[in-house]
Amino acid sequence: MTVATPVATSSLPLRTRIGQVNQRLKGWEAVRWVDGAPRITDVLRREVDRWGGLGAIYGVLRADPWSAVRWVDGIPPERSAEAYAAVQDHVTTYGDGIPVLFVEEAPHGLMALGGTTLPVNLALGAGMDAALTEELGAAVAAEARARGTHVALVSGLDVLRDPRWGRAEECFSEDPALAALLVAATVRGMQGTTSPGEPIDTRHVAVVAKHLAAQGAGIGGRNGSGAPIGRRELGEIHLRPAHAAARAGVAGFMAAYNDIDGVPCSANEELLTGTVREQWGWDGVVMADGTAIDRLRDSSPDPASAAALALRAGVDLSLWDEAFTHLEAAIGRGLVAEAVLDRAVDRVLALKRRLGLFGGAAEGGAAEGGAAEGGAAEGGAAEAVTVKHDLPALVERAARQSVVVVDDGGLLPLRAGATIAIVGPNADDLEAQLGDYTPPRPVPDPAASTVRSALAARFGDERVRYAEGSRLRGPLDDPSTLREANTFHEPSALHGPSAPGPSPLDEVQTASAGADVVVAVLGGSSRRAYDDEFADNGAIDGPARDTTNGEGVDLSSIEIPEAQLAVVRAARQAGTPVIGVVIDGRPRALTELRSLVDALLVAPFPGPTGGAAIAAALCDGTASGRLPATFPASDGTMPAAHDERMETARGYADTDVRQALLFGTAHFPGVTLSLRGEAPPVAAPERPDGGVPRLTVTAPDLPEGGVARLAVATSALADGGVAGLAVEVTNASAGAVSLSVPLYGRRHEPGVRPRRRQLLAVGRATVAAGGTATVAFELGVDELGSWASGEPVAAPVVVSVWCTPEPDPPADALQVRVTDEKGTTPWER
Repeated sequence: MTVATPVATSSLPLRTRIGQVNQRLKGWEAVRWVDGAPRITDVLRREVDRWGGLGAIYGVLRADPWSAVRWVDGIPPERSAEAYAAVQDHVTTYGDGIPVLFVEEAPHGLMALGGTTLPVNLALGAGMDAALTEELGAAVAAEARARGTHVALVSGLDVLRDPRWGRAEECFSEDPALAALLVAATVRGMQGTTSPGEPIDTRHVAVVAKHLAAQGAGIGGRNGSGAPIGRRELGEIHLRPAHAAARAGVAGFMAAYNDIDGVPCSANEELLTGTVREQWGWDGVVMADGTAIDRLRDSSPDPASAAALALRAGVDLSLWDEAFTHLEAAIGRGLVAEAVLDRAVDRVLALKRRLGLFGGAAEGGAAEGGAAEGGAAEGGAAEAVTVKHDLPALVERAARQSVVVVDDGGLLPLRAGATIAIVGPNADDLEAQLGDYTPPRPVPDPAASTVRSALAARFGDERVRYAEGSRLRGPLDDPSTLREANTFHEPSALHGPSAPGPSPLDEVQTASAGADVVVAVLGGSSRRAYDDEFADNGAIDGPARDTTNGEGVDLSSIEIPEAQLAVVRAARQAGTPVIGVVIDGRPRALTELRSLVDALLVAPFPGPTGGAAIAAALCDGTASGRLPATFPASDGTMPAAHDERMETARGYADTDVRQALLFGTAHFPGVTLSLRGEAPPVAAPERPDGGVPRLTVTAPDLPEGGVARLAVATSALADGGVAGLAVEVTNASAGAVSLSVPLYGRRHEPGVRPRRRQLLAVGRATVAAGGTATVAFELGVDELGSWASGEPVAAPVVVSVWCTPEPDPPADALQVRVTDEKGTTPWER
């Protein structure tokens, strides 16, 4: 029987309270689909009997090689609500009556059979489109909630500081400002909220944003390794996205695996309580990453001590851990106070109230569009919810925006009627476009496209020649690289050695000879196979023979593998122009590849429609992406991020680091950006408390040297004031263009070594052929303030501002002055 309103936490039995902070079960083990209906398992029965209920259950709908759930035995998408209802009914009927939260993975779409797969976060970072990201979030949330999901685990807090890290694809960017912009958009879209504590209606889900914090700064790019960074680096780079999510009202954070200066995040009271809750005023749920509390055994003598560490630090909900089952012993031994447990239970129950599980949820409302059967109503029962979003169209748009033209070599767009040779391991491999945390694709899959299939659809099969050439890591006929193919499709087949005949590279030469152009599609893949070995948290834990990306697949080398470069060399021997296309989920060192190709495109795992998106970039000139992270010049030239601090050293003696492709790199022929020194009219923004902040923006003056300057008082900036400026976009090309417009800056603070270049803000413009457009920017405390403490603080400073791709301020950079009460800055005294 469901509890209509929650009783006081302290009045609940101790075992019930411990049950509410536990999330031990894997959902696919708690309920199974048998003979066309959901069947509760003994695993769930034992857990409910033990605790009188559960705080949350993870992954009832999860389908992938780790869960071993396939289309043949998984929960049908249209019957998802039935499975959830069966679990909820058992928990509330045989437990203490408190509904359970249903938690699912949604790092780039719902990870369930039939869930829509989006381009990965790094691809959305290339698009730099917050409005589209918010729309995508809302559409995914509607799809998930229509099936009964309450909570989505969503990547977005990690900042990509080392491209060797296998989870680079889950990051929006190496730049914290872009990551913050897009994670806040994701939270708004998925939750339908704009501030903490707002009810989450039946068209949306609660978001647990991951991972907090600094997981992208792990030593050597190794997953979960320590982040040996100081407080300023933590605040300026790694806490900024989390602060943006908290300000948007995110329901929860997931504490990361890594330590920060030796203190594990799941035991870091300064982080989880001192910074996030006391400093920021946020009061949502903190969930541990999978088995992270059990991993505290390396810094605690026993499971009860590990549980006490995490609970005291501020973790409210475990994930697959045994340690939290020892909380009664921890309380009995005086390792943690019972009041600390009650605090965590209060937060879990508050989330259930926010989602309407005790009744009184905000109305979701129906809207026009395709209806999805089933939904989450009071206590998780099924309810009709109408989904209004055209998710496939949004996914296609995101894929097109993710494609980056680094250099077109005068070869684009491809002419109509051309004969094309398409070669390389990613030319006709759908799985290489999808990324990690992806459910099995449906069969048939008519909406999906590879680069080969998309070009064949445009030019005709007779004009598209194909040769695979190699695998990702080695030659095509090397037995050590053989693995299960079509791992996300069923039934699957096995790659085998090539039949006797011409070598794979000979086939590349043959396909290339006589073609008008060669398109060499290279890169990496996060594919998972049902015969792979997995760690206890779902990460790859085996040989991963031809997998190069994803959780558990960190690399010591980010060069394009030699086997793939050999394919390009074979194509060049035919004397045909070569266009390189890199589909990957991490930055790669592309210096050698750039010397072998005439044009180059990059597409971070663009999703199932990525083939059509890349074909459009090749044929229609629609590519509008920018590199969301710096692609280093070579192995070993790291760190490489565009916003690393200035150095007095000259760099490496054996490598020209200037060959790196910086964050924001893109080729837009005929397009120029110019920064306007005048401040456009800016309306004073409203404050959250309803007041109107002071707005102090001076018109630019021209001091000695002729550099235009704007000024805003520190007091005005702290009170919501902004400095306004604009970028004029001129399009001299023959076609309309749509592109992102970045604004870069460098801070000048006495005693602080500056970062070379930081993203201050980004806008978007669509400009007709021969036309111009103006993108207005309002620089407030987020853009001009100091993030050293992990939140924006207005302080006197001089910031050089520019919009062109240089790594250093150009001669015509604008100076924005944040002034003190005397109208000056420490830099000018």
